[in-house]
Amino acid sequence: MAKVIFDKERCKGCGLCETVCPKKIIALEKEEINQKGYHPAGVTDESACIGCGSCAIMCPDTVIKVER
Repeated sequence: MAKVIFDKERCKGCGLCETVCPKKIIALEKEEINQKGYHPAGVTDESACIGCGSCAIMCPDTVIKVER
């Protein structure tokens, strides 16, 4: 099973990772705000992740790591 790790303090909440996820399991945290004042991204259902890495490739700030 794949695991997606976000560096939530560096995430600027651009949402690009949401758009490329084939399983649509990435979403911005509506109730969490990081130190920079952004809503960071997170995984809604980690068991559905296929480990494709599209989110990590798309992230402009390299805050996503996918472990397989």
